[in-house]
Amino acid sequence: MHTVDLEAEPNIELLNEINRNPANNLYLLFTRRNPTSSQTLVIDNAYSVTSSNFNPNVPTVVIAHGWLSKQSTSVNSVIRDAYLGKSDCNVIVLDWRRLALSDYVTAVRGVPAVGRGLGQFMAFLNRVTGAPYSSMHLVGFSLGAHLVGNAGRELGGRIARITGLDPAGPLWSSNSDSLSSNDGVYVEAIHTNGGTVGLGIGSAVANADFYPNGGKSQPGCVTNTCDHNRAWKLFAATVTYNHLVGRECTTGQISSSNCNGNSLHMGNDILTKTGSGSYYLDTDRKYPF
Repeated sequence: MHTVDLEAEPNIELLNEINRNPANNLYLLFTRRNPTSSQTLVIDNAYSVTSSNFNPNVPTVVIAHGWLSKQSTSVNSVIRDAYLGKSDCNVIVLDWRRLALSDYVTAVRGVPAVGRGLGQFMAFLNRVTGAPYSSMHLVGFSLGAHLVGNAGRELGGRIARITGLDPAGPLWSSNSDSLSSNDGVYVEAIHTNGGTVGLGIGSAVANADFYPNGGKSQPGCVTNTCDHNRAWKLFAATVTYNHLVGRECTTGQISSSNCNGNSLHMGNDILTKTGSGSYYLDTDRKYPF
């Protein structure tokens, strides 16, 4: 856990640099031909893409980590391995450590610029390879959830799927740059640590919002960090098994007793997925949950 001053002055010099040069961020490609050793793709460098293992004829998944993280953080490898174990696809890990390792207030302020840069990178991939937006899925954890929302917004909501994994809460509840349902064709959020003292935003922000175990605390966890991280662990498991099913809730209070509506699978890798509403589900305490 980290003590954070939410009223601290941001690092303006770093923010200006992030805004000027989105190429500071790394785009690391993994495929079944190179499942653990990345190839670096460089925006506006067509050769970096055409000489790589990128295949425009299979789905492309982008993973964006959260605050205080980088390419080696577990969220990236766990989701990457789930996707490559499931099907032939391009997995791109966005390493935005330059901003993510700064103080929280600065990171929050810089998320929209990094998101716009990611959107521009996806447009570049589309131009160079012909990979359609309908084959693209952006997945972001915590601050990364708002980041991928901004990327989708940069592209006019044309990305097939956006998944927010416990979108960050502090400084985001009334922030116009937060993840929203208009950022992609289908936008989904998985809330695992909401509430007044949680690390996640808690409130519904997507087309479909899932609240595992009520969305505040998770079985087997005793800290907010564990609850928060459970979102990406649950998502990775659903990519492999597609086994967690929510029931739609009819009232504002998310609890098992008032959520007996339509069912919808949480997570998974289906690009044509649709759905709307808020959903409750119970999970186990250990993988695959």
